[in-house]
Amino acid sequence: MKRKKKQEQEQEEVLTVSRSDRRLLKHVPDPEHVRTQVDRRGQAADAVYTDSAYLDNMRMLSLRYMANFEVMVYARKNQKKTAVKGRAVDISTTGLLVEFGPAAAQRLFVGKKVVIHCDIPPGTMPEGFESKVRLEARAVRSFTREEDGQEKFMLAFEFARPLTQYLQKKRWGYAVYTSSAMLLVSTLFIMLMRTESIIYFKYNILLYLYSLIAAAFLLTRYLFGALYRDVPINPDYTPGVSIIIPCFNEEKWIHRTILSCVNQNYPIDKLEVIVVDDRSTDRSAEQIEKVIQMIHNEAERFKTKERVRMHVLPENGGKRVALVKGVEMAKHDLVVFVDSDSFLEPDAIRHLVQPFQDPKMGGVAGRTDVENKYTNSITKLQTVRYYIAFRIMKAAEAWFDSVTCLSGPLSCYRKDLVLKHAEAWLNQKFLGQPATFGDDRSMTNFILQTHRTSYQDSAICSTIVPSKMSVFLKQQMRWKRSWLRESLRASTFIWKKEPFMALFFYIGLIVPIAAPVIVLYNLCYVPLVHHVFPGTFLMGLLLMAMLMSLAHLLYRRSKLWVFGFIFCLFYEFVLLWQMPVAWVTFWKSTWGTRETPQDVEERLKKEARKQKKNKKGFTLPF
Repeated sequence: MKRKKKQEQEQEEVLTVSRSDRRLLKHVPDPEHVRTQVDRRGQAADAVYTDSAYLDNMRMLSLRYMANFEVMVYARKNQKKTAVKGRAVDISTTGLLVEFGPAAAQRLFVGKKVVIHCDIPPGTMPEGFESKVRLEARAVRSFTREEDGQEKFMLAFEFARPLTQYLQKKRWGYAVYTSSAMLLVSTLFIMLMRTESIIYFKYNILLYLYSLIAAAFLLTRYLFGALYRDVPINPDYTPGVSIIIPCFNEEKWIHRTILSCVNQNYPIDKLEVIVVDDRSTDRSAEQIEKVIQMIHNEAERFKTKERVRMHVLPENGGKRVALVKGVEMAKHDLVVFVDSDSFLEPDAIRHLVQPFQDPKMGGVAGRTDVENKYTNSITKLQTVRYYIAFRIMKAAEAWFDSVTCLSGPLSCYRKDLVLKHAEAWLNQKFLGQPATFGDDRSMTNFILQTHRTSYQDSAICSTIVPSKMSVFLKQQMRWKRSWLRESLRASTFIWKKEPFMALFFYIGLIVPIAAPVIVLYNLCYVPLVHHVFPGTFLMGLLLMAMLMSLAHLLYRRSKLWVFGFIFCLFYEFVLLWQMPVAWVTFWKSTWGTRETPQDVEERLKKEARKQKKNKKGFTLPF
């Protein structure tokens, strides 16, 4: 029993928790103008849509996060410096609410100027804010509250300057300058090493050709990713949008997902949310009904009864069936697919639709961040990988309007295109097996054949990633199989796209497939046969890791950047070897991480084989 409880505790996700607001849908524009959206400094934000950076900054200043860490408050009394220990209850970029014992009321009062010393723990605030802080502040509000029979003295402090300004001077600025310089040095070093490959080209043509191609592929991706820019917000462009949320056994997160989709800064007459439950076997359907009823009861004036609804499939059909059913029910011309464990930022939809001002744009992906990044080392590895995969890799593809995967957590399509390809999508087979996963890559391939696809970095959602190694490895195997299958499909038409993008794509297909052979050659064959230490290869691996880590540090200014190095090593020595397995099993249709009909069928087949062996006289190991 103790061991079971310990395992359950280890699976508890560490999330950044915003302080709850009395208004359920505080970001939704008020149709009756009973209230206006204002930031904590009293400035109206309703009419500033053209300046998205301003809106993002104002929202960051107004957000408060639940906290629980020690705070030392230093104040002067009679020319003497005294220290009072307290515990932070909540924190924002502009202030801090601290809980003290009753005795602190004699030394601290409203109007008192102090110096606050604290160490903001990882996960308390968004990525990048984890830091030691020594900041001047002023007490602005006090009150008392009773907790467990004890009276607590609460004092709210306003920082002399926002944490964003403080950290920009103390840490963020140095991070940007250091990472920029190191990125330049790493790039030059890679180019110098590839010069060596040209010199020794004649001694091993295939090996050094691969080396040159891989380096060129990697550097150009970072180059075009750095050149990428979002499509800016056009305040007059707000097309109708239907958000489709397919749900299967997601009772833990579906409540938050639905609220984040409804609570969008978008005209209410142009946004609807449809939740399609794929016959969940847990309490997901009950949770969906509960949150929709709560929205209807508490936010009726936002016309939620007309634009937030639920549909339960008659039988479990899979994610694609749920998505197509939602699209068929949608009344707007743009449909947004959101995974049931993903949470949208309040302005995600407004940003996501902007590229559709181009009539040839067929689909757009938003950026997906890791929500449970601070749970453990596994989620921290994925945090760096996710950010680089979107901000660099997808951004580079967006330069050519040819993003090859509009990812499941947040993507937008033209409704007529989804319906046009719905039958082929639902009935897709590969080598006779139904294609049940890789739905996002598959639909992207259908769209990409006739239309453009793009990426909006400012359209942000966060998602729950696997925090257990076994689940993570199964997910990665599933992704590799779908990547291989859909890449082979895309290779039949991608040559019709922009020539450089086509070359980009084919190199990106060859490099990962050949990578296991190259690694074996460099780390095993060369040392054993030629007795040469693979220093050049290991240096190249280190530089690849540096590019990933430093790019994350440059854009995110987070202490998690070091996990880029760890991820690259983990990929080379663990994840890379899933690729050969994917070569010979990429027709498989089982998920491995959930009980889909294909997984049930596969499990029953295995049980039947075991029973058959038993009948023949074999015994099963215990």
